Amino acid sequence: MYKGCDIYTIHSFEDPKFYYLKIIVFLTSYCLLKLKMKKNIFSTFIFGSFANLVFGHEGKNLVETETIHIGDWVNSKFEPIVNFLAQVFFWDPFKAMGFDIGSDVPIIVVWLVIGAIYFTFRMNFINIRGFKHSIQLVQGKFDNPEDKGEVSHFQALTTALSATVGLGNIASVAVAITIGGPGATFWMIIAGFLGMSTKFTECTLGVKYRNIDEDGNVSGGPMYYLTKGLSKYRMPKLGKVLAVLFAILAILASFGGGNMFQANQAFAQLEGQMTFLEGHGFWFGVGMAILVGVVIIGGIRSIAKVTEKIVPFMAVLYVLTALIILGINYQHIPSAFLLIFDSAFSSESMYGGFIGVLLTGFKRASFSNEAGVGSAAIAHSAVKTNEPVSEGFVALLEPFIDTVVICTMTALVIVITGRYTGYDLEGSQLTSSAFGSAISWFPSVLALAVFLFAFSTMISWSYYGLKAWSYLFGESKKMANIYKLIFLGFIVVGSSSTLSAVMDFSDMMILAMAFPNIIGLYILSKEVRIDLKDYLIRVKSGAIKRFK
Repeated sequence: MYKGCDIYTIHSFEDPKFYYLKIIVFLTSYCLLKLKMKKNIFSTFIFGSFANLVFGHEGKNLVETETIHIGDWVNSKFEPIVNFLAQVFFWDPFKAMGFDIGSDVPIIVVWLVIGAIYFTFRMNFINIRGFKHSIQLVQGKFDNPEDKGEVSHFQALTTALSATVGLGNIASVAVAITIGGPGATFWMIIAGFLGMSTKFTECTLGVKYRNIDEDGNVSGGPMYYLTKGLSKYRMPKLGKVLAVLFAILAILASFGGGNMFQANQAFAQLEGQMTFLEGHGFWFGVGMAILVGVVIIGGIRSIAKVTEKIVPFMAVLYVLTALIILGINYQHIPSAFLLIFDSAFSSESMYGGFIGVLLTGFKRASFSNEAGVGSAAIAHSAVKTNEPVSEGFVALLEPFIDTVVICTMTALVIVITGRYTGYDLEGSQLTSSAFGSAISWFPSVLALAVFLFAFSTMISWSYYGLKAWSYLFGESKKMANIYKLIFLGFIVVGSSSTLSAVMDFSDMMILAMAFPNIIGLYILSKEVRIDLKDYLIRVKSGAIKRFK
């Protein structure tokens, strides 16, 4: 799934790259020592381990051995952790009960699918009947300038989309088709359609239970609706445990899937198009860290201002290119859809038949749109509104745009060009090849798109991770700066090393966030349904005013 980059080999303590790394670790370790230890056990553990790598006995041995690579060493440490977590988060419940349905069924996929189906029925198919009102909200027709919050409905949507519309649309679709055949596309679309209801539920709760301080700064997301919401139902201890678990998973996911993987893939794509970058992953990472740092220092307002420009641009750029290819091959579109539909239900499909194709589609869609993971609720909590349900309506557009529209276009191009068979390609390479077969210059466009996708995803996930970090360690500027410093450091690590085990670990963290989140959603869905009914009555009666 991941395309590796050149691994940097440490030769001595005098190497300038390692020298800068030591400075980062030293400054961060110093900051940690200035803080109260009882409040910072988790952060101290993270940097204690990292500092030991650089300054400790094991780190010295690593430096003195010229042939040992950082990426290889880190991978060797993470592989047993990944193997253990795979048994926890990806075990097969059907095999555990003695059934063999011809394919592995990871428990996390079952968890997400059942949740999406439940919320779709629980909210009376809000993903269909609420679509028109969602568009009106994004257009600003119900925006009240006096509402509390930090960003507009449109900015909240683009911030959340910037974390989902990206490499998942380029790589995950190709992976799904490679493993499950064209039919996996159909199930990705269905998963995206069902995921709209999950996004509606979690983002409504994100706004309802958010905290707004005296300066107008907003903190929200699963950490808050799990603690506050479950306390209302006399389950404060369960809520606290789930919230802490979610926050830890979100922090780890922000360093990995929301950071290192993005930097790694961005460098890999640009290195292929710009030969002068070959072997300079470290300096690429430093440059990207500076760009990301400039944006995230300003907080959610700064992030929203960037994403509201980048996301529409990169989405239009990518979709327009896909439309050009589909326009050139318009006569093949009906047959491509027919192939996708037939393959979706074919018992002869790859990877274990019908069940395998279905699971492949749902799994890749989950990676792509993150419905049920809870991350988007953090971004949407910052919206300017006094009506939590209104932001739920806005949020349900994300899986539609991400999976139903963009992923479908990617899949159609891959299927029409026929690049998914006989070319021994996977991930973003397959997508690039498919687009490049119709438009020779597209790989260069894709490289730019990947960079923008990666950049926007990193700045959004930095916000998610920071809010989870602040929930655990407090809202102080010291702790915020420590998190940002660590986050920026991992950009350099990700772009200069092949860390497949670490990235597998981070992907597990992203999906694992769904476990505590969906438990809370089940418990709180009743009040969301009641709030939804009340909101629609007030919209219809005119009690909720239109301002445009």
